[in-house]
Amino acid sequence: MAGGRKTCLTLIGFILICLKMVASAKSAPEIPTIDQAYSKISNSITVEWATVPGATSYLLTAEDGDTVIETMVANSPGTVTGLKAATLYEITIRSISAAGRSQASPPKQAKTVLAAPILEVSSPSSDSILVQWETVYMAIGFSVSIMRANGLGSIWKENTTNTSLTFTSLEAGTLYTIKAYAWNANGIPGDDSTCNQRTSPRAPANIQVSFDSGALKASFSWALAEGAFNYTVMALSDSSELTCSTAFSSCTISSLQCGTEYLISVSASNDAGSSKSSSEVTLKTVACAPGRVTIQEDPPGHLSVAWSNVDLGDYYVVFVKSDDGLEVHCNTSLTQCNFLSECGFTYFISVFAYNKAGQSPLGDIFNYTTAPCCPSDINPVLVSSDRVEIVWSPVRGAELYETKAADGYNTVECNDTAPTCTLSALECDTKYNITVYSFSEVRGNNMSCTPQFITTAPCSPEIKNVSRDAFSMINVHWRSTNDDATYTVTAQGEKGLYQCSSMGESCTMRGLPCGSVFSVTAVAETQAGRSLPSYSVPLETVPCCPTGLTVTQITQSVINVSWTIGRVAQTHVAVLESHTGQSKCHTHQNYCLLGCITCGINYTVTLKAISATGLTADCSYQSHFSGACCPLGVKLYRLGSNGIRIYWQASRGSASYSTDLYGSKGIFTCTPNAGLSFCDVTEIPCGDVYTVMVSPVAETGLKLTFCPKKIYSVTCSGSTLGMVIYRGKRNEE
Repeated sequence: MAGGRKTCLTLIGFILICLKMVASAKSAPEIPTIDQAYSKISNSITVEWATVPGATSYLLTAEDGDTVIETMVANSPGTVTGLKAATLYEITIRSISAAGRSQASPPKQAKTVLAAPILEVSSPSSDSILVQWETVYMAIGFSVSIMRANGLGSIWKENTTNTSLTFTSLEAGTLYTIKAYAWNANGIPGDDSTCNQRTSPRAPANIQVSFDSGALKASFSWALAEGAFNYTVMALSDSSELTCSTAFSSCTISSLQCGTEYLISVSASNDAGSSKSSSEVTLKTVACAPGRVTIQEDPPGHLSVAWSNVDLGDYYVVFVKSDDGLEVHCNTSLTQCNFLSECGFTYFISVFAYNKAGQSPLGDIFNYTTAPCCPSDINPVLVSSDRVEIVWSPVRGAELYETKAADGYNTVECNDTAPTCTLSALECDTKYNITVYSFSEVRGNNMSCTPQFITTAPCSPEIKNVSRDAFSMINVHWRSTNDDATYTVTAQGEKGLYQCSSMGESCTMRGLPCGSVFSVTAVAETQAGRSLPSYSVPLETVPCCPTGLTVTQITQSVINVSWTIGRVAQTHVAVLESHTGQSKCHTHQNYCLLGCITCGINYTVTLKAISATGLTADCSYQSHFSGACCPLGVKLYRLGSNGIRIYWQASRGSASYSTDLYGSKGIFTCTPNAGLSFCDVTEIPCGDVYTVMVSPVAETGLKLTFCPKKIYSVTCSGSTLGMVIYRGKRNEE
């Protein structure tokens, strides 16, 4: 029973499935028929079929045994994508409508075309392009074509079974389009690959070089190369490599080295690479400044300048400029030059090397100072027994002069910066070898200076005695050690001068008047000069009194007494005496200053004349003197807007005064009437500081200017009268 029920259910299910299939067959669209299937692209196959009535879309199926790829399309033709290249596929199609889909069509086989080669392109030279690719599956050959990217010109096509191809004879710096595809055994082409490649540029031509010798830099220019994006200039030497890059047709390389030969090359580049370097151009820079410069002066007056040879130096020029501005030069291909030089000059020396590129950089500037010149015009301006004073003209280069006087036993020296020397402590009547050496700190002494012989004046004789006989004849005896000297004895007194001469040791003078004062001296004379006088021996009568006594007031308490010196008198005693006392001085001059006098008091002046031996003549003069006194209490008062009154208190002994005002705007003077103690100055500017002095006027009319000065400030502020402010006393030098 159970087994019968199970069999019944199975039968019912089978009947339902059959009914369903009959119903489906009645509602699904028709099965489409593939007309053709083909591949034009390596990852797709295109299918063509007849349209099925009622179908709204179609389902394409591609199977290669491993994978199944389905694609829904709307109508014929339809393409299945995402396929493998060079692969055989079985293609079926189903039509689809709202009622369902049809059964699969009978299959049709189609094979995808070959894949496109993957290209690698480069430009190994300016006229070629290398195309390379990897092996393409199922490919037995390849087609590669090339043409200019701008479409101009022809297409060049090559077939090959290799995986690389080189196109030559192309134009430099030009952009090309390369297209390549593979084909299979049936000759069916596969996908193609396209890429662009530019040829590298040609090397630049017409290279020009401009060298700046002063700045040690060079500018380069060239003709532009087709298709070049950038240019590089290389300057190559044995020790360095310098470059400059630019997108233009010129550039500059600086910091070149002197004395260096550079090989210059220029290359152009673009996105394909660089061109070959241009033909090399040689650039020789200026030579370096010569080194190891030596300067010698041998013999004096000849400078020799030597230096070391330098690379690329064709010839040398040496410039020698003296410190007076004169410049000379020499041109030589050797490494030495000779110049004439003068003493006392500093020479500034520079050496340059030259070649076709120009002058070398400035090297060290050397200075050489020659020995100072020797004085040539040495003149003795004073020759005495123990001194010689010589002078000469200053000479070039001398900073110091060293003078030496030698007599064979002793040497006397003096050093001075001035062109004069006084040699002292010499021996009288002695021949000296005197040489003046010039000295400079740089070069030292010039030892080639010529000596000069000078003999000192004779020694002074020594008077042993002077005697006078009854006939007024004077006999003088002396002692001396001079050779070939003539002696002159002089007796000088108030009545004249008397002399006698002799080459011996005594002489006699006649005709001397009595009652006179004489000073007897002896002098020796040779060709070298005169000796100092001997010590004098007095021979005198009572001296005469001076004449022409003059008394002058210097200050309020000091006077000056002067006179004409009388015969024989050697010193004088001046006495100024009054009831208050006396003031005196003893002097060998013809004047005497006497102080501590009292102004306004009469004095008596007397004078004594004293001979060298002490004989005195009392000279009484009936001379009276009264010293002037300075006023007291000097004050200033303002009168109106432009007037000043100067007031003072008169002192004893003074009757007349004079007033002076000194300011920056002028000097104002007024003299009051006799007996008045004030004075008015009109038209005096305010706003100034004035120095005021009230001076007594002597009987002779002389204004005495020794009184103190006072300083007042006259302001313009305040009232119309202004103010007069005392500023203090003025110090007198």
